[in-house]
Amino acid sequence: MPTFTSYDGTELAYHLAGEGEPLLCLQGGPVDAPAGLGDLGGLAARRRLILIEPTGPAPEGPSDTGDIEALRVHLGLDRVDLLAHAESVRTATLYAAEHPERLRSLTLLAPVDAPADEARAVEVPDVPVPVLVVAGALATAPGPGRAREVAALFPHGRAVLLEGAGDAPWGDEPGAFVRTVLAFLDPAVHTVQANGVRLAYRTWGAADAPPVVLVHGRGSSSLDWAGVAVELAATRRVIALDLSGHGLSDWPGGYGVARFRDDLRGFLTALGLDSVDVIAHSMGGFAAYLLAQEAPELFGLLVLEESPALFPLDPQRPPAVRPEGELGFDWPVVPALDAQLNAPDPLWREGLDRIEAPTLVVAGGPKSHIPQERFAWMAGRIPDSRLITIDAGHLVHAERPAEFLAALREFGI
Repeated sequence: MPTFTSYDGTELAYHLAGEGEPLLCLQGGPVDAPAGLGDLGGLAARRRLILIEPTGPAPEGPSDTGDIEALRVHLGLDRVDLLAHAESVRTATLYAAEHPERLRSLTLLAPVDAPADEARAVEVPDVPVPVLVVAGALATAPGPGRAREVAALFPHGRAVLLEGAGDAPWGDEPGAFVRTVLAFLDPAVHTVQANGVRLAYRTWGAADAPPVVLVHGRGSSSLDWAGVAVELAATRRVIALDLSGHGLSDWPGGYGVARFRDDLRGFLTALGLDSVDVIAHSMGGFAAYLLAQEAPELFGLLVLEESPALFPLDPQRPPAVRPEGELGFDWPVVPALDAQLNAPDPLWREGLDRIEAPTLVVAGGPKSHIPQERFAWMAGRIPDSRLITIDAGHLVHAERPAEFLAALREFGI
């Protein structure tokens, strides 16, 4: 077990778990030895957890902020992401106030008591780092209200309550916990609340450039657009979201085309976007063209990549079998969407003539599994549309990115 020397000469041990960027973790209380935090619900698969071995007869984590600072120096880290649980929230809060220049972020789990007295003494509200407070909505003591109180102490603090979790959110709702914390810790990821769901998104390009929104297909995420986004970012502010049930967004269940439409509507509204250009692939295109029928004011230009008019599948798609292993999306998305592909609402295609946005329909040609005549039918129904075919199959933007980007530029994006 590795050790380090604290500021007062005491030799302290620490545990290492997992791979990735380091995350300094403080356990919180006698029942929470480092092993009690485990791999933090699977967080160790994406971050290297560094847990200080508690000292003294009642193992309550670091005795003071000097232990944390000594470990940071020992590890050779200029700045750290710091996570603290229960009683250790107080120590972590004080460290944030004393050494804000050494912190990148502060994550506080199930705080036991609000550090109000300490906050006033060291002016915690001046701490400039982002702060995430995570608690279970079903926690018995001190209750979820404490998370809101603690988050309110910080100018960049926010509280997240995991609906199915109690006093140990990383153990009760490990998937939701890991997605929430990973989204917070990644500086490239932002989140927004839309219709009661936390949606994660990534951005590229200058903040003041004209925005364009990218919407991924089923089973994918905002990362699917990374290659295209980098190119578009030369002239645009690129915003790519994770729809619910995908990536680092919430996985609430109850999926379908209407749910993803509402995700997109809520997302655009939350970001204050209207008359915005939207590029959508496959399932994301279903959501986009359904929303464009209902809220034309939200759209500037619309690109639908391999997102055909929905007719009942013939033959019907059989029940899907979940693949082995961890998935980057919520498996119930698949059977829910398959059921709608087998028997789509006729109104979804009958309303295409209400789309006011100039629309580019991108077909993938004979390599695609989708009957190509559906794209021609669709382009004929949307009043201001054009159809192009790029012989790439279903993943046009991934398989033939140069041709896809050229088509976007010619279209005005």
